[in-house]
Amino acid sequence: MGKMGIEDSYVMKGNRKLRCGYTTGSCAAGAARAAAFMLLSGKEIREVQIRTPKGILLNLEILEIHREDTSVSCAIRKDAGDDPDVTDQALIYASVERIPGNKIIIDGGTGVGRVTKPGLDQPVGEAAINRVPRAMILENVQEIQKQLDEPGGLQVTISVPQGEELAKHTFNPRLGIEGGISILGTSGIVVPMSEEALIATIRVEMEMRKAQGDKILLATPGNYGQDFLKTYPWITAEHSVKCSNYVGKTLEFAAELEFEGLLFVAHIGKFVKVSGGIMNTHSHEADCRAELLASAAVRAGASLDLVRRLLEIGTTEEAVELLKAEGILKEVIFQITSRISFYMNHHIEGKIPTEAVIFSSNEGLLGMTNGAAAMLERLKER
Repeated sequence: MGKMGIEDSYVMKGNRKLRCGYTTGSCAAGAARAAAFMLLSGKEIREVQIRTPKGILLNLEILEIHREDTSVSCAIRKDAGDDPDVTDQALIYASVERIPGNKIIIDGGTGVGRVTKPGLDQPVGEAAINRVPRAMILENVQEIQKQLDEPGGLQVTISVPQGEELAKHTFNPRLGIEGGISILGTSGIVVPMSEEALIATIRVEMEMRKAQGDKILLATPGNYGQDFLKTYPWITAEHSVKCSNYVGKTLEFAAELEFEGLLFVAHIGKFVKVSGGIMNTHSHEADCRAELLASAAVRAGASLDLVRRLLEIGTTEEAVELLKAEGILKEVIFQITSRISFYMNHHIEGKIPTEAVIFSSNEGLLGMTNGAAAMLERLKER
C-alpha cells in the first residue's frame, strides 16, 4: 500500500512531532465505500480513497473482506496517530447489503452503541453514529452507486467487535449510549494535542483577536457554540475563539490582554459546571451537571420529587425538557446564570466585565447573564 495521506500531518509539542490520525467516522466511511464498490462491481479491492471533511485525501487499507451474493463486509483499522484514544487500532467494519427500494439505510451493529436517552447527537433508538460520519458514509456509498450506475436500496451496517469493551473506558454508559462506542469525528482527522499546547493555541488566538482590534472577546467552547452564533446575523464564527474546556484560562488571558469585556456563548451542558465554580469543564475534571441543576432547582423552589428526578438525568438536554414540562425552566436558568456571573467575576476579581449566553440544542436560547445583551450589541461595532 502507498501513502495514507497523513504522513506529513502532525503538530509540534516542544521539539517533538505528534502524528495525526483518522477518526472512527473516516474508517466507517472508507469501509462502507469499499464494501459498496465490491458488492456492486463484483471486484475485490485492497485499498480505498476517501476525502475527509477537512479536505485531506486518505488512502486506507482494506482488511477482513467477506463476500456473499447479496452483501460484502470489510474493515479498516483505526489509527489515532499520537493521540491517546481508546479506539486506536480497533477494526471498524462496514457491511453493505442489497435491499428492496432505493434508500440507503445506515445503522449500527455489534459494538456500536445505541442511544437510550434524549439530548444526544442522534435520536433515542438510533445507533450512535454521529451526523458527520453518517453524512460521510452516505456520500461515499452514493458516489460508488453513481460511478458504477448501480442505483437501488442498500443497507449499511457499521460494527466494531471490540466496541462494547472499549465503551467501558468512555462516558457512553453515563450518557445513555449502550452496547458499544460512538462513531465520531467532525473533520475526519484526529489531531493530537496536549493540554499545554491547546491552552497556548487559545492564547495565540486571543492575541490575534486583540491585534485585529476586537474590544469584546467572543468565546465558545466548541462547534455547538459556533453553530448557535448564527442566531445573531451580525456575528460570524471566525470572530470567536474556541476555548474548549478552559474557561478559567480564557478568563485569565482576557484580563491579562485587557479586553473591554468577555462574552461566552455556550451550551448549558458545559456552562452549568461554571455555575459551581468549575473552570475546567472537561468531564475528567468534574461532572456534576445533575447536582448543579438540582441545586439551582432547589433555589428556584422546585419540589423534592423534581429534584430527585433531576439527579437521575443522563444529559442536560433531558433536564431542560423536564424543567420546561414542570414550568420552572425560566426560574432555574436565572439561578444558573446568576451563579455563572458570580464565579466568572470572582475568578478574575472583576478585572474586566464577563458575561455569558446559555443555550440548548433543542430549546435554543435559554438565558443570559445581566450584561450579555449589551455585549451582543457592542459586537455590532465590528
